[in-house]
Amino acid sequence: MYVLVLSQGLTEAGSQLIQQGQAQEAIKKAYASRDQAGGKAIIDCDSRWSSQQWMGFSVEEYPSVEALQEHMKRLKEMNWWRYVENTTILGTAQG
Repeated sequence: MYVLVLSQGLTEAGSQLIQQGQAQEAIKKAYASRDQAGGKAIIDCDSRWSSQQWMGFSVEEYPSVEALQEHMKRLKEMNWWRYVENTTILGTAQG
């Protein structure tokens, strides 16, 4: 199970986290949640230089739909989407 995460950037609340010096802690918690679910980052890309719409994108791999749902549940508990604007696309490997 793969997840393409297209990041449009931070919300106003996300910008405030940076100003308050709390953004790194929130990111660490999100990564820890992914790791706990058995997920792993495949690639993380900066696309600000080539796109006005997308700040960046990443691909993550999860062992199962259930593992991804576990991670999403924890992100929801963290109010993660209050801080970032993302679009995600789920997929499976071909072949």
